[in-house]
Amino acid sequence: MNPDQIKLVQESFKKVVPIASEAAELFYGRLFTISPDLKPLFTGDIKVQGTKLMKMLSVVVSGLSNLDTLLPTVKALGKRHVDYGVTADMYGAVGESLLWTLEQGLSEAFTPDVKEAWTAAYLTLQTVMCDAAYSESI
Repeated sequence: MNPDQIKLVQESFKKVVPIASEAAELFYGRLFTISPDLKPLFTGDIKVQGTKLMKMLSVVVSGLSNLDTLLPTVKALGKRHVDYGVTADMYGAVGESLLWTLEQGLSEAFTPDVKEAWTAAYLTLQTVMCDAAYSESI
């Protein structure tokens, strides 16, 4: 990710914050539509899970400016997701749902540049999470 992409992600996320609960609802609705097999992984209150999702997104988006500080949190998140039953192949549906949610929530502000920036951010974080979670240590 380059500095311009980081700025686009951070600026566009500011527009999502006021609709955080709606965004979380859109996200999980989309995720369970495209990957109904993921729904059993979410056994608690989905509204509570949505609040956790938006808080974590806020931490991650804020931390993009200083990846060295953010990476330990992202690695730990990846490792925790293994305990929840998440497999590496599930990350694609999550990324697709995130981008779709952003497109719905941001509307015309979800420009091709913003989409590219969010895609870069998600792929970067997905890689870190999966490497931490699924790489065998020696």
